Amino acid sequence: MRKIFRKKSIKGIIESHNLMEDGDKLHRNLSVVDLTSFGIAAVIGAGIFSTVGKACFSGGPGVIYLFILAAVASGFTAMCYAEFASRIPAAGSAYTYAYTTFGEVFAWIIGWALVMEYSIGNIAVAISWSEYFQTLLQNIGLSLPDWLGVDYATAKKAFMTGLSNEYASAYALAPEILGLKIIVNLPAFLINILITIVVYVGIKESKNFSNFMVLLKVLVIIMVIGVGFFYIDGANWNPFMPNGFKGVMAGVSSVFFAYIGFDAISTTAEECKNPRSDLPKGMFYALLICTILYILLALVLTGMVPYNLLDVKDPLAFVFYQKGMHWIGGVISVSAIVAMTSVLLVFQMGQPRIWMSMSRDGLMPKKFSKIHPKYKTPSYATIVTGLVVGIPILFVDYDLVIDFTSISTLFAFVLVCGGVLLLPEEVKDKTKFSLPKISSRYILPAFVIGIALWGLWTNDGDKYFSELFQFVPLDKSFSLFGFHFFNYADTNVTNISLIIFYIILLIFTGLTIKKNFTLIPVLGLLSCAYLLTSMNLINWIYFIIWMIIGLVVYFLYSHKNSKLHI
Repeated sequence: MRKIFRKKSIKGIIESHNLMEDGDKLHRNLSVVDLTSFGIAAVIGAGIFSTVGKACFSGGPGVIYLFILAAVASGFTAMCYAEFASRIPAAGSAYTYAYTTFGEVFAWIIGWALVMEYSIGNIAVAISWSEYFQTLLQNIGLSLPDWLGVDYATAKKAFMTGLSNEYASAYALAPEILGLKIIVNLPAFLINILITIVVYVGIKESKNFSNFMVLLKVLVIIMVIGVGFFYIDGANWNPFMPNGFKGVMAGVSSVFFAYIGFDAISTTAEECKNPRSDLPKGMFYALLICTILYILLALVLTGMVPYNLLDVKDPLAFVFYQKGMHWIGGVISVSAIVAMTSVLLVFQMGQPRIWMSMSRDGLMPKKFSKIHPKYKTPSYATIVTGLVVGIPILFVDYDLVIDFTSISTLFAFVLVCGGVLLLPEEVKDKTKFSLPKISSRYILPAFVIGIALWGLWTNDGDKYFSELFQFVPLDKSFSLFGFHFFNYADTNVTNISLIIFYIILLIFTGLTIKKNFTLIPVLGLLSCAYLLTSMNLINWIYFIIWMIIGLVVYFLYSHKNSKLHI
């Protein structure tokens, strides 16, 4: 059993990379500007152009607090990624980092979770891209048949619930072959093929393509903020949190989905000119720029129209249509297509490089680490990624994919932050990033005592903790593949998650007093764990099922084929 926790040494990873033949290495083409651009390309996409409306609808103008909380959690995590990247300048991201700290089985679990972040997440981006593309076609007088513009699951759900929209029409009018309705999201499928080709051709070409799209979409977002500022009605900001803090936290999946991607920068470590210093800078710059844009954009959206009108798939265009400025709505539709194309590009680059690292370690078949002799890219892994993203696009549900992606990413972030706590002390080197060493021995206990005092001495705190242990009657049921399993209530699930979080907080407080952990990774771990408490039960169940499948694959193939296997 101990073999599943075997670890790779940091020194061994670096030495094995240096001993590689040139034909097995990737080209080093990326600078700080390129890495920052890739980070912005990944972060500013489907989240801000689509799911931000849902978050504003739940939390009102107060959703900016959730953006700040998600940014803080991402910032702490970025510093932990940066610490790893400065020590281990190799591809693989969180997977490689976990291999050196937690051991092989945890590395596999993270690698399996990252499939959901990059591949499954890209399905959501491609579907959202398709929505904007079809809107753009309609604005110029063109249209696709309804059954070529939506996935099967969404169309069937709309038809079965009696809706009278284009999705229900797609199911009703779709042609049939052998009794099976032909319903496919053709635009989403085709953009996935195009992006796969671009990534296959090479990092330099991808870099130039991404830099152009990032510049264009940032300029458009600045224009939206600048123009929208003059149409803000202050009355729309009152009340600022119409549904309370619970309403703000209800949008956690949507908001965190908007931050997913900055960690994709770390998968390009082998293609950076100076990974030890450039990777951390690229992550920090991308996060800072995106957070500022997000907060300003959320304030403009909720200021231009009442928050309860924003539960739409194209909120940025919607608010300008509401003000009669259709030309800006059209510009936003074009920029959304550009934005999400760049996200597809970055995520499609990240997944093959993780599989490449896993293949080099023997945890996946050798073909996944094959480097194209001309383009110097992981060619086989890139093609498989294209298929893994492209095939489910035809039938998966959009909302499920977003939640699925957020929970797996937060899980990976928790393990990355925890991994930094296990790293050995290192002599400080001014030529590379080094995580600030701040003792949490007194700060974290003081924080916990502060929470306890708030709960005892304020009405809000007393109400919060008393409601935490109140469980409501069951009002929902969980079914899988048509089989009913049990009943549950969302409030109960949230309360149980919060209780588990507070138990973890108390355990970490005790460990911090004893072991004097450095503060930043502790705050990163706890903030990401807190965001996980807002995930609903169905997300957890699907996540656990996915992890079980991954462990089966590990024990049947990866464990015995590992290069560390003795």
